[in-house]
Amino acid sequence: QVQVVESGGGLVQAGGSLRLSCTASGRTFSNYFMGWFRQAPTKEREEREFVGAISWSGTTTYLADSVEGRFTISRDNAKDTVYLQMNGLKPEDSAVYYCAAKTGGTMPGKIRDTTSYNHWGQGTRVTVSS
Repeated sequence: QVQVVESGGGLVQAGGSLRLSCTASGRTFSNYFMGWFRQAPTKEREEREFVGAISWSGTTTYLADSVEGRFTISRDNAKDTVYLQMNGLKPEDSAVYYCAAKTGGTMPGKIRDTTSYNHWGQGTRVTVSS
């Protein structure tokens, strides 16, 4: 069983930074294609917004247009951990951030689609005050 656990959320002022971490245990982490999504308070699970994703080795990353230039995603396979570095935070970045794993060693059909990921964490809340 794959267990995904996020950490690092909190309250920060606009313009500030946070780094989220996500560990995924259970199998070989380097075989997991990892993604980050977020869910704003008024949105349903099906409306989770893609934030970013990273390939198995970390050589390829994908970011949503809304966070490009402010957020970076990275991973350390030796630590079974993926990171989301968030800089220049805005109030509209406030959400619960979810980490997701796609196991099986194959490319997700749709990287930005929640249905492409088969293991999810419980989320970590990020609140950005103005």
